[in-house]
Amino acid sequence: MHILVTNDDGVHAPGLLALVQAMQGLGDVTVFAPDRNWSASGHTKTLGRPLRVDEVQLADGTPALATDGAPSDCVSLALLGLIKPVDLVVTGINPHANIGSDITYSGTVTSAMEAVIGGVPGLAFSLETPLDLAEADYSSAGEIARRVAEKAIAEGLPKDTLLSTNIPYLPLDEIKGFRITRLGERIYLDELVSREDPFGRPYYWIGGKHPTGELIPDTDFGAISEGFVSITPIQMDMTAYSEMKRLQNWVW
Repeated sequence: MHILVTNDDGVHAPGLLALVQAMQGLGDVTVFAPDRNWSASGHTKTLGRPLRVDEVQLADGTPALATDGAPSDCVSLALLGLIKPVDLVVTGINPHANIGSDITYSGTVTSAMEAVIGGVPGLAFSLETPLDLAEADYSSAGEIARRVAEKAIAEGLPKDTLLSTNIPYLPLDEIKGFRITRLGERIYLDELVSREDPFGRPYYWIGGKHPTGELIPDTDFGAISEGFVSITPIQMDMTAYSEMKRLQNWVW
C-alpha cells in the first residue's frame, strides 16, 4: 500500500504533519504538497506554466516534496508518474470544516477529487477548529483519520467516489461516534469590502463573518455540531438525473 499525503494549507502546515504521522504504519507514505497556502483554491490544474518541485523536510524530519503548483497539481503530478504508483490519496487535515458547498472551493476536497479522476481512492479530512484558537491540537483528528483510512483500505470504495470526513474539535473520548451523512446547507455570510489604495484606486475584499450551516442531524454540519464525526461519500457524477426528463420535454 502506497499512500500519498497532501493538503491545501502548505507543506509545513501542522495538519499535514498530523496526517502523515497517522498514515505511517498503514503503508509506504509519500508527502507531496504545495509550497504555500492554497485554501479555497478549488479544483485547479496548472497548464500555462512549468511546475517546480523541491525536496523539503517536515518538522519531524520526514522527507517531503513541495511544488509551486496547486493542491490538485500535487495529485496530478504524482499519478502521472513523478513518484511510484499510488494506491490511496489522503488530504488534510484542514483546520476548518469543509461542509456543503465548501467542497467546490476546498483544495482539500478537490485534491481527493483529482485522485478519483485518476482512478485512485481519495479521502479528505477536515477539523472544525474554533476560530479564536491560536494553535490547534490535531491528535484526535489524526487518530480519526487513521481509523477511516484503515476502514477504507479494508473495505474499498466504489469507482468515482471519495469520502469527505469532518471532525469535531473535541478530545477523542468526547467524540460521540461516526455518522454517515449527506452534504448540508452551508450558509455564507460574505460581504463586499471596498477600499482605496494610496493612489485613490479602488480595490475589493470578499469579507464577512465565518459561514455557518443548518443544524439537520443527517447532514455533515449537523453531525459535527452534535459531536459526531461526519463521513460523507461524494460521487463525481453531478448530473441532476431527476431534471433530465423535464428538460427533454422542452421544445428545442
